Amino acid sequence: MRRRPGLSARMKLALSYAGFLFVAGALLLAVVWAFLLRYVPDNSQGLLGISPNRYLLVHTFAPAAAVAMAFLLVFGLVGGWLLACRMLAPLTRITEAARTAGKGSLSHRIRMEGRQDEFRELSDAFDSMLEQLESHVAEQQRFAANASHELRTPLAISRALLDLARQDPAQDRAAIIERLHTVNTRAIDLTEALLLLSRGERGTFTRESVDLSLLAEEAAETLLPLAEQRRITLDVTGGTAVTCGSAELLLRMVTNLVQNAIVHNLPADGTVTVHTGAYGDTSVLRVENTGRPLPPDLLPTLTEPFQRGTERVRTDEHAGVGLGLAIVHSVVRAHDGTLGLSPRPTGGLVVTVRLPAAP
Repeated sequence: MRRRPGLSARMKLALSYAGFLFVAGALLLAVVWAFLLRYVPDNSQGLLGISPNRYLLVHTFAPAAAVAMAFLLVFGLVGGWLLACRMLAPLTRITEAARTAGKGSLSHRIRMEGRQDEFRELSDAFDSMLEQLESHVAEQQRFAANASHELRTPLAISRALLDLARQDPAQDRAAIIERLHTVNTRAIDLTEALLLLSRGERGTFTRESVDLSLLAEEAAETLLPLAEQRRITLDVTGGTAVTCGSAELLLRMVTNLVQNAIVHNLPADGTVTVHTGAYGDTSVLRVENTGRPLPPDLLPTLTEPFQRGTERVRTDEHAGVGLGLAIVHSVVRAHDGTLGLSPRPTGGLVVTVRLPAAP
């Protein structure tokens, strides 16, 4: 943004210091004149010819006062300039750090030393912003790299199958078509998941009143055949939990949670419990499942895109694309909520979603 040239903050501060000091000196001289010299007789002979009078004092004091005022003005300018340089030095470091960050270097930190004051608070806030921005950019770069890799895999497989069918006409075309259908279905699911993730992060959706308990029942009804196939007991408990948001995105969030709870469970005789409820101004959805014990260091990575812990990777038809909990996290953030993950002592996971209750 182009601006007209003007005085620097350092010069403005120096002029302010000098002006304040000059005005203080002038007020001091005015007080001396008003409360001292007015009691001295005003005649050319003095008091009895021996005492100083106002005429002599004024002619003697006026040149010295003028010199003192000139000295105060110069001293105020020089001292104000030096003080301004010292006071604005932290701001100069922050400006240089901002310019460095503007050129793309987000790893630079100010780390200003000294005791706490306004400039140190600004420096710490700027360092925190740079740290979050660097983390966000690195996350987006990892996401782009992983998404490219995930999309490249089915395309490469499709190309290999097509080359095989073209080079060897004797191959079973029905088997190749079936494999192509499976690979393309996975690519389509991945693309739809990426679009849904992007939509949730943008937060561009129409908000309406949504009952999480109804969504939980709908998701459980849809996934009941999968649970029965794996011999998993699926229960929905609790009461109404009304929030404000997108019914489509919230249904996808609940479906992902329930499906993950079914898929990442015990081989047989496992349980999945979905509980909803309203607590004050918060609507809560809790999905709890049995399963293998989860290491604590695995939990922070579960909500990252394409980050599948080795203990939770499936090789069957429900392997997924690694975006289930990432989509859940994105939808929760878009609805101004919080997502909590905690392992069960006996194995499995408890996922708690807290959303603002509808007014």
